[in-house]
Amino acid sequence: MTVTKESIIGDVLDAYPQTAPVFLSIGMHCLGCPASRGESLEEACMVHGVSCDDLIEQINKVISK
Repeated sequence: MTVTKESIIGDVLDAYPQTAPVFLSIGMHCLGCPASRGESLEEACMVHGVSCDDLIEQINKVISK
């Protein structure tokens, strides 16, 4: 799976559960909520006021290990 701005948070977590701490570290604490199952990384970053590019970079560092 390639992680992009259009990737759904729930799909990323299903494929790479080890990325949960990355989401939590930037204030996305509702990983189990229904919205996360259908919200893209870009949408979530807009809501939380964080850079989507930075989030994707951090996620890719974790999944490349």
